[in-house]
Amino acid sequence: MTSTNMGGDKLLRYSICVSGAAAGETVQASASLAEAVGKEIAKQGHAITTGATVGLPYYAASAAKKAGGMSIGFSPAASLREHLRKYRLPHDCFDFINFTGLHYVGRDMYLVQSSDAVITIGGRFGSLHEFTSALEAHKPCGILTGSGGTADEIVQLMKELEPPDGNLVLYDDDPTRLVNRIVEVLDDKYADIHEHVKRYDHNWFLRGGAGSQMPPHAG
Repeated sequence: MTSTNMGGDKLLRYSICVSGAAAGETVQASASLAEAVGKEIAKQGHAITTGATVGLPYYAASAAKKAGGMSIGFSPAASLREHLRKYRLPHDCFDFINFTGLHYVGRDMYLVQSSDAVITIGGRFGSLHEFTSALEAHKPCGILTGSGGTADEIVQLMKELEPPDGNLVLYDDDPTRLVNRIVEVLDDKYADIHEHVKRYDHNWFLRGGAGSQMPPHAG
């Protein structure tokens, strides 16, 4: 999450991860849904984060970029050369790629921890790993129902396993509405930070030097 000044108003820009299948039958079936999610994230002024991969995350990242949004990728590779040659992953729709060097499993954890929320579209085991990691990290999770794969399986898994923080999981079959609901949850979660941003300029920490104190109610 970063603070920004858009249209003269001080706002918070969230990092919203889109998780989904890189291959398989849900990719073509739910490509338009992924594009709609990416476009709405950009429209709302937030940054989209993905695993810098192909498939549904790529469709979402590309749509966000085309809509004028910020797109950040988290690659399993340690360098651009490895990203392109070893993993054979795209680079064209990202403003920045974080070359984690953590391979796929480590990349997933880094991606989730660097995001404020995770939206699952379609998906396979990798998407399930990202979802469970997000839930364990107490991150809001949006599930686009009707997109197939992991997204639709999560509905039943949540009923059977009764995990903690189940209230953080939002289900919706409408891409725009799901993004709006996730943003509402994040706005509520960071209400105190919103108030801080409204009351104090962004450089408050520079005024008192190294020993300056955060203004009241900002922590």
